[in-house]
Amino acid sequence: MQLYNYFRSSASFRVRIALAIKGLDYDYLPVHLVKGEHQHPDYTIRVADALVPTLITDDGAALSQSMAIIEYLEETHPTPALLPGDALARARVRALAQMVACEIHPINNLRVLKYLVRELKVDDDAKNAWYHHWARRGLEAVERQLVLLARERADRGLSASVLCWGDTPTLADCCLVPQIFNAQRFKVNLDGLPLTMAVHGACMALPAFQKAQPSACPDHEA
Repeated sequence: MQLYNYFRSSASFRVRIALAIKGLDYDYLPVHLVKGEHQHPDYTIRVADALVPTLITDDGAALSQSMAIIEYLEETHPTPALLPGDALARARVRALAQMVACEIHPINNLRVLKYLVRELKVDDDAKNAWYHHWARRGLEAVERQLVLLARERADRGLSASVLCWGDTPTLADCCLVPQIFNAQRFKVNLDGLPLTMAVHGACMALPAFQKAQPSACPDHEA
């Protein structure tokens, strides 16, 4: 397999984590978003949305959108699983993952921030205020959800977890950790989020997350 991605892209980071958890080898193909390499015709001819990541499967199919890619990996390489065994738990994990992927990330990604600056003439202070506001509000919602999930696990007689759900990483952890990385890079206030930051710490103690982090990418100094 081949993975077109950018080291700072949180969507790419999600997929790298999933690949590392599942122990899947792939060729790392960097696409520098800041330099506009994702707009090159050689890339866009295969990727309709001109975004990263894109996974090229062993049979040559090009898959876009990180959540779809991870679900594909889950279906084709089900062990170790990124989704729990029962339907309710899977829904909980997917909901938490989507709180990041569908609520926080879309309004704070690079192309939105560029639009704020270039088209709306927002200065850096206002741009950063935008990022801090939406990232913080989203992560506060994640924290509240983790509190509810902890109560639910207790009510169901399940053990407490330092991860998003259960004792092994799930799709939710794959999404949350990159968002924390971005929040830290933009110096978002992360105080008062004890469960969220505990998940981040527990995940980053695992080899798969360490292997997938931006500083471990071959293009991290590009």
